[in-house]
Amino acid sequence: MEKFQENLAQAIKNLQIADHMAYVTYPLVNEKRLLLKIFDEIYKSIIGCINAILNYEYLYKRIRLYKENNDNMQTFMDKCAKNYGLTNKQIKEIKEILELNKQHNQSAMEFVKKDKIIILSDNLGTRTINIQKIKEYLLLAKELLMITNNKTEQTESHKNKIYI
Repeated sequence: MEKFQENLAQAIKNLQIADHMAYVTYPLVNEKRLLLKIFDEIYKSIIGCINAILNYEYLYKRIRLYKENNDNMQTFMDKCAKNYGLTNKQIKEIKEILELNKQHNQSAMEFVKKDKIIILSDNLGTRTINIQKIKEYLLLAKELLMITNNKTEQTESHKNKIYI
């Protein structure tokens, strides 16, 4: 199995977990802290899709991969995103998710207030996560997964066709 296929399989698994937690588990238990776990699974799914795209493009020698994640992310944003038909809105939301995850990991404190999780950054800035935002991110992850899967499947099927 190619590296991009492994990344895609892992992204699918993470997305299924996030989807189940958002639409089945969360309404049942109504625990607000579960929103952070759902967000983490969405983040992992998006990273898996991005890695699948980067590995796929590298396999066909369309891009170079770097040791630094930031360089690879820049390559994705500059060269791959438009080729895969991602809209400016989708790219903006992907950047938003990446930034929110970074803030979440560096956050000194997170707390629940009403129906949302509030993430406090070092400079006392706040970011909030609620179920509506989670569902938007989940939809974005599904769209990205479909785009990635369709593009890689399409090329792989052309490669495996026998022309007479």
